[in-house]
Amino acid sequence: MRRVRDGLVAGCLLGGLAVLWAGAVQAEDCAKPVYLTLDTGHMGVAELVAQVLERQQVQVTFFAANERTKVGDGSLGTGPNAHWAAWWRARAAEGHAFASHTLNHSYWRADLPQPDGSMRFRVRASAGPQAGQDLTWDAARYCAEIKAADTRLREVTGVAPLPLYRAPGGKTSPALLAAARACEGGGYLHVGWSDAGFLGDELPSDKYPNDVLLRKALRDIRAGDVLMAHLGIWSRREPWAPAVLEPLIVGLKQRGFCFRTLREHPDFRAWIAAHPAAGK
Repeated sequence: MRRVRDGLVAGCLLGGLAVLWAGAVQAEDCAKPVYLTLDTGHMGVAELVAQVLERQQVQVTFFAANERTKVGDGSLGTGPNAHWAAWWRARAAEGHAFASHTLNHSYWRADLPQPDGSMRFRVRASAGPQAGQDLTWDAARYCAEIKAADTRLREVTGVAPLPLYRAPGGKTSPALLAAARACEGGGYLHVGWSDAGFLGDELPSDKYPNDVLLRKALRDIRAGDVLMAHLGIWSRREPWAPAVLEPLIVGLKQRGFCFRTLREHPDFRAWIAAHPAAGK
């Protein structure tokens, strides 16, 4: 009996090593990677998106803010009754990556140089108690806004987010990017998206229907592109996800593309490696 048991254990170990080896080979053989990123939104399609990602065995990078949602207490609500916390924990268990989108989805609007040579920024949050107001922040306050989403993500996922962030709308200035990179505790690199990686879910459905957006993406996306869409856009009548998401993934796979998180992006690997707690 011991011999049988030991044989089974050895077989399981060898099988596990084979799976790991196959995964490593697959990663090394990925000659045409793309990096799908998903920003929070109203979360109305979040469950369907998660089903597509699991079915297609695709890992993505989520950029999260605590935005107003169709159901629940905000996309990054916390506490015992937080509606979306279990959803985020499940995505962490699946191996997805996470990064800040600023806690209150705060848009940069202008640089405000000060007489003493320092810089302040005009921002406008689209979520939280000051939504819709023009605010003036110094660099430390802007860093706090990035860090707050980072901290909230850690609370709801149980893993450390990547030391990256995405400014809402991708709106930045050189001074803002420098401030984020110099944030206390290691700083944050900004991640935008490739021209072809703008997947168009923010555009009006009447002018940019789903079939048009899908054809454009399949035609234009190239290896190395960072792709961007959302977990629900309030203004779009014809939801982009999941209707376009799965045929896009399938179509790109058929063209030889593979999907990776930003952990593996060559522009960010060294920065992430310099922050050893990231993603743990």
